Amino acid sequence: MPIFRYFMFVGGALLALLFAADFIWPASPAPQTVAGAGYDQPLIRIRSDRHLPDRVVLDTNQPTIAAPVVTTAAVAPAKPPAPADVLADMSAKARVRETFAQLTPKADAKPRAQAPAQPRRRVARAHPAPQRGQPMMLVAQQPHFGLFDTTW
Repeated sequence: MPIFRYFMFVGGALLALLFAADFIWPASPAPQTVAGAGYDQPLIRIRSDRHLPDRVVLDTNQPTIAAPVVTTAAVAPAKPPAPADVLADMSAKARVRETFAQLTPKADAKPRAQAPAQPRRRVARAHPAPQRGQPMMLVAQQPHFGLFDTTW
């Protein structure tokens, strides 16, 4: 277990340096003065020129003032008389026939007898042709290492 040995050696070395530094350098005087402070010494008061905004007092004993309620009468619009629905009386086949009968063909539509023309196929080149007037730029490629042919 090389990681365990690494933590043991490095941790031990850091702990030894900590003990050596504590032995060499003198203790700071701050803990001694804090321990010796008494209540008879004067307190330090700090005043600031900045003041907080005044407190906002909300009086909840007063009744709330509400806006008067305005009632409006909603009038339903008059519905026009429904025309007799012709399609409701027809069967499904008759509705389909009626729909196709009302269909108007486009003016620029091609006749149905011809087979649809297949689109032209575009071929992608493996190496694009160099542009005229611009020199070809060559870039060095980094060596591959690691799994799955990755660069990083």
